[in-house]
Amino acid sequence: MYMNSSHRTLHLFFRATSVIGALVFLAGAVPPALADSAPPASQTLAPQTLAPQTKIRLTIVQWMQSRGQYERWDALGGEYTVSDDGTVFLPFLGTLSVGNRKNADLTNEIAKRLQEKIGLVQAPAVTIEILEYPPIYVVGDVTTPGQYVFRPGLTVLQSLAMSGGPRRAKEEQQTHSIQIVGELREIDHSILRSTARLARLQAEMDEANEITFDETTGPDQQFAAGIYNEERVIFRARANAMDRQSRAFTELRDLLIKEMATLEEKLTGADDNIKSVEDQLVSVKSLVQKGLTISSRQMDLERLLTTYRSDKLDLVTAIMRGRQAISETTRNLEGLYDARRSEVATEAQSERASLDQSKLKRETLQKLLIADLGSNDSVKSVADDLPLTFSVTRRTAGQIDQFQASESTALAPGDVVRVVQPHILDNSPQADTSPSFESQTLADRAGQ
Repeated sequence: MYMNSSHRTLHLFFRATSVIGALVFLAGAVPPALADSAPPASQTLAPQTLAPQTKIRLTIVQWMQSRGQYERWDALGGEYTVSDDGTVFLPFLGTLSVGNRKNADLTNEIAKRLQEKIGLVQAPAVTIEILEYPPIYVVGDVTTPGQYVFRPGLTVLQSLAMSGGPRRAKEEQQTHSIQIVGELREIDHSILRSTARLARLQAEMDEANEITFDETTGPDQQFAAGIYNEERVIFRARANAMDRQSRAFTELRDLLIKEMATLEEKLTGADDNIKSVEDQLVSVKSLVQKGLTISSRQMDLERLLTTYRSDKLDLVTAIMRGRQAISETTRNLEGLYDARRSEVATEAQSERASLDQSKLKRETLQKLLIADLGSNDSVKSVADDLPLTFSVTRRTAGQIDQFQASESTALAPGDVVRVVQPHILDNSPQADTSPSFESQTLADRAGQ
């Protein structure tokens, strides 16, 4: 029994020792022998004051003497964000000011308040881990201005590298000029397509057999040939479709006319039959009255006459319907050409409006290109070699301060870095910014 009691005591002692050692490691009290293997304090704990919008994780543990182990207070711990006024709202403790307080001071204050609130004999162990710093902002003459993730030890030069380095005005203008040249080429192709389409629509309105295109010279000659061939294919396909529809209506009308001729011949035959039966009926009626023949003969002729008259009415009705079908087919045939003319005229009107817009846009882009080329000629490349100037805007204790900075200036969370690139123009403020002869020539070639 004594051996078992000693073994249990040693087991509890080693268990408590390991837990205490882990808590000491979380609190940052790492012995010198373990300092080299531990992660940098700047990545886990906040060596400086907590800036607004900093996200932290609060961990609270207490040694339970009765259980011989540490327990976490998950109800009070968790993730929190420092407000804009430098405070954090904690359950049970309420609002706690964290402005101008270092990590150690803040953890001690939380542990002391918990000890006083709950009446603990020993204050609990409190640790604060920074999860996310407020971002920094880089503005001014940089390639990609915007917000970037802050990390401890970040300098102005590093923030400049994060934003893509200094913006080169001359290079940007040259890039913009190249983009305008590309847009001009695209507009020229669009104008060529519209011109070819208008030529095809005009040929359709004139009911011509072929399309007459304007001659094209220069680098777009091969491109124009392809466009012209496509329009010829469309022209022939639309003409063939029109011919097929017209031929179908014409054939239908001819068929109806032949059918009408047949019906009229049948109608003539029906009239002859009716005339013959009527004559026979008159003779039979006379004989019946004289008693020379039986009355059934008269009844048979009357029934036959009724049948012939009914057949005649059917033929008359069929003839009327045939004439109506012929009229409708004629209207469809004439409407086919009218609808095609209206469709072609509408397409031509829309295409002319699009062509006018393309020409106006082309003229505007040519002017912009000339202005850009003139501006490129007036900017000296030595401007890119001038030193950059930096300024930092920082909020401290509710006050916003702005100061000049250098490349090695250390940044704080939430800082706004402004980068300024000086520029030098040729001669004087009244320098001639008109485009040079080479710039004008390049603009003219781009517009051709």
